Amino acid sequence: MHRTRRSPLFQSYITKGRRVIELEAAALRAVERRLGEDFALAVEAMKEAIDSGHKIIVTGIGKSGTIGAKIASTLSSTGAPSVVLDAVNASHGDLGVIASGDLILILSYSGETEEVSRLIPSLKRIGTRIISLTGNHKSTLAREADIHIDVHVPREACPLNLAPTSSSTATLAVGDALAMVLLEARGFRKEDFATFHPGGTLGRNLLLRVENIMRPHEQMAILPLTATVNEALDILTKKRVGAAAVVDAHGQLKGVYTHGDFTRGYQTDVHIGRAKLSSEMTARPVTVRYDKLAVEVLNIFEAKHIDDLIVVDRQNRPVGLIDAQDMARFKLI
Repeated sequence: MHRTRRSPLFQSYITKGRRVIELEAAALRAVERRLGEDFALAVEAMKEAIDSGHKIIVTGIGKSGTIGAKIASTLSSTGAPSVVLDAVNASHGDLGVIASGDLILILSYSGETEEVSRLIPSLKRIGTRIISLTGNHKSTLAREADIHIDVHVPREACPLNLAPTSSSTATLAVGDALAMVLLEARGFRKEDFATFHPGGTLGRNLLLRVENIMRPHEQMAILPLTATVNEALDILTKKRVGAAAVVDAHGQLKGVYTHGDFTRGYQTDVHIGRAKLSSEMTARPVTVRYDKLAVEVLNIFEAKHIDDLIVVDRQNRPVGLIDAQDMARFKLI
């Protein structure tokens, strides 16, 4: 394939791009090392607010406002009701969104943003706790806040050291950290996450349960312990499945026999077809219960390197089968 000749500038763009990323990574490492008790206090304050039926208000100006909107969205999507307050419009009626007991998260790297500073007396009169994220622990906002988290960075990634880059990245990272630690502190589960994401592929995948994607009982190959390998091959062919469930007299799963088992066995014994499944099956096979989340099946397939998974009920009786290809059919991979 013909390649055009690259100018010296071409490689410099790559080098400079990597430099920006490294500067932002260094900023994150600096903030990570400095994270301390104030962060833990902030998580506790947020948890108290949510657990008592209140909400989290997030506000900021410019880039901080944009970052704040993302943090509020992340909080809401993980079960912590949050709204964005426009700091400019707040003084013209929008403060009505705040109630006593709410918690407000204010983002301002300088800590001296005029529009934000004007809000502080009103916020204190309403009776809301204030958490501030700034890069200046001596700033007005840092002093007036109930809890202050320092997001100071060594420098911006901007070559002029002006455009908010490293600082906005650090603020976003700390916001994400607050949201994720709060999520864990409140015992938020996959099922809860699915409730807040019912639309699109993500919601569909998280809401599906094993019973929604498994092949039903009537499509399974189920045989007793006394059956032979030949009988297993016959039913596997008729049912067009890759694995047979082997059960005892009470219908409880005791093992599984697959086409792969036959291939490996035939290489050492051409008469393996006469053998009993009880001596050739894989005992205590990997299974999944019918009421588990379907996304857990994908984890099992990847961890165990298997192609077929028997679905069981609470009494360990086979009720369904999942083939690895079913995951693609339901768009789970």
